[in-house]
Amino acid sequence: MLLSRREFAAADGTAARNFRVAAAAAGVKRIIYLGGLGDLRAELSTHLRSRMDVADELTRGPVPTIVLRAAIIVGSGSASYELMKHLVQSLPILPAPPWARTRCQPIGIRDVITYLVGVLETTSITAGSYDIGGEEVHSYKSMLRILADVLGRRRLIIDCPFLSARLCAYFGSLLTPVPHSIAGCLFESTANEVVCQNNDIRKILPFATLSYRQSIVLALTREEQDEVHSRWSDAYPPAHELALRLDELQHPACFTVHYMLTSPKDAPALFRSICSIGGKEGWFHSNWLWRLRGVLDRILMGVGSSRGRRQASRLRINDVVDFWRVEDLRPPTRLLLRAEMKLWGRGWIEFRLDPIAGGTEMHINVTFDTTSPFGKLYWYACLPLHWIVFGGLLQQIERRS
Repeated sequence: MLLSRREFAAADGTAARNFRVAAAAAGVKRIIYLGGLGDLRAELSTHLRSRMDVADELTRGPVPTIVLRAAIIVGSGSASYELMKHLVQSLPILPAPPWARTRCQPIGIRDVITYLVGVLETTSITAGSYDIGGEEVHSYKSMLRILADVLGRRRLIIDCPFLSARLCAYFGSLLTPVPHSIAGCLFESTANEVVCQNNDIRKILPFATLSYRQSIVLALTREEQDEVHSRWSDAYPPAHELALRLDELQHPACFTVHYMLTSPKDAPALFRSICSIGGKEGWFHSNWLWRLRGVLDRILMGVGSSRGRRQASRLRINDVVDFWRVEDLRPPTRLLLRAEMKLWGRGWIEFRLDPIAGGTEMHINVTFDTTSPFGKLYWYACLPLHWIVFGGLLQQIERRS
């Protein structure tokens, strides 16, 4: 279930309160919270105010609480980093709203981890709030220029005084993997200057922080090495882990369709091929149909197919594959994907491999659970496309294994 910003802030506060009470009851010695940076004297965005309120709630309990306040965190898998990177890659001309001149002190993910581990291991640090930031202060405009330079892209940045944060969020969600709900919070927060106001933490944990350019290079290196360990999509949409599973359906699914192909190849080789679908690799067959469905989903404020994958060569349970999420993974026999695009119902794709004498039977089972008349109409309209898409997909999986 998606919450409004006001509902999300209330739920966030309740979660912080419950955590604070539970931590005290469990005898936790310290709480370390990574929050948002911002001038408390200014009118903060909804997102930044929510981060501040959570920090305040945690500090009200008896457990000593250390709050680390950071601005944009630059690293592979970061939503703000991916948003800026894809905008630079997609647009030869970058419109710069007035708040593009706002000052920001970005910090690399390695430095954030250094601070978190350092605070955890340093028993002499007292409870309180500490600002953490990188080596430099930039405007968002200069950050885009540096990013374009690192990517080797020549980009023209022009001032657009009438461009609103809401409009930026909508078009940003269409051009990047980051959905509108996250992009909206990020763009709204750019109106607030996020610069460290005190450097007390540097006296306690003295080390040389990375520059913005160095942080970008390290993030790109992680992506090139296919070593992105966590990503914003791991936690989006909210409460995805509470979604109904295929094996939890209380009644037989309304609609199912099955496709099968026999291959002389062994199951492990075929399974590796199955686990490489989506993302930059595409869906092997009828990619234009998958992309069109992704564009329509984004227009409707869905997750879209541009969300891609965390890693190109490996999957784990709860990973995203475009507008699907891995619900079950049993190498080398089963991969179950749950639909997260906008639908009049619930959908799943199951890839199953059954070893037989002389080869392997490859199965694709498509399941759609709906009681809506529009859902039924959607299913029957898609059936001819399913025959084209999934029949071709099985052939391509076999060919590429």
